[in-house]
Amino acid sequence: MEKLIKANGVELCAEAFGDPSDPPILLIGNTMLTWPDDLCGRLAALRRFVVRYDLRDTGRSESADSGAPGYTLRDLVADAAGVLDAFGLPAAHVAGFGTGGWIAQLLALDHPKRVSTLTLVATRPTAPGPADADLPDHAPELMARFMKPPQVDWTDRESVVGFLVENARHVSGPSFDEAEARANIERVYDRTVPSGADPGKAHRANQMGTVFAALDCGDRWRERLPEITAPTLVVHGEDDPFFPLGNGRALAAEIPSAEFLVLPGTGNELPRRTWDTVVPALLRHTS
Repeated sequence: MEKLIKANGVELCAEAFGDPSDPPILLIGNTMLTWPDDLCGRLAALRRFVVRYDLRDTGRSESADSGAPGYTLRDLVADAAGVLDAFGLPAAHVAGFGTGGWIAQLLALDHPKRVSTLTLVATRPTAPGPADADLPDHAPELMARFMKPPQVDWTDRESVVGFLVENARHVSGPSFDEAEARANIERVYDRTVPSGADPGKAHRANQMGTVFAALDCGDRWRERLPEITAPTLVVHGEDDPFFPLGNGRALAAEIPSAEFLVLPGTGNELPRRTWDTVVPALLRHTS
């Protein structure tokens, strides 16, 4: 059941699955729905205590202006530690997807005693902005779509869902499941609590993580990756056009003794068809 918690001085919406006496896993995404209900339920059934939450300016967490956030990436890292505090967890296995992977990396670097193991899914070792010269950047055809998107009314559910289903098609692998993508997008839209003068900004932030483009991300951390002491699993889609595979390969190479799991035919996504591979890997990694 969802509940509002105080973490790092802000109000965040969080939800737990399973028995609190089982090994805890903190799942970090954009909204809590980055990690679908059924995936969380499957992990809980296999004796993991699963915690997920909405970042600031997403879902039902505290929200102000996602276009001009009054906080930094390091504040979001402190929020994650605060979520652990709110659930009475000295440490947890931590998994981050996409932009949530940045938070997870920095949590492992800046709060190492709080991270029992680290799992990084579909992410990269650098913040928004130009990619490092040795890392593959976003696919040009994908960025062309993002830079000149079709007309969309961000306050109209049908308009938003139609646009985002096509976005999902562009970031997925070759086996795109439109019905699954549509259901996930609709659920995120329906949980979004708009705030401020422009409710469209809230829907953009919830669906696309646009707050990160405006966020002060502070100092680089890629050069610090060798300092990570938590056993690390890097999971990456072979056909990811947003953070291409070389980004996951770099994480696995630069974090000591990291395991690298490539998902064939998968893009910047974690669809149901991958769970039979990802869930056993995550269970082994957190044992």
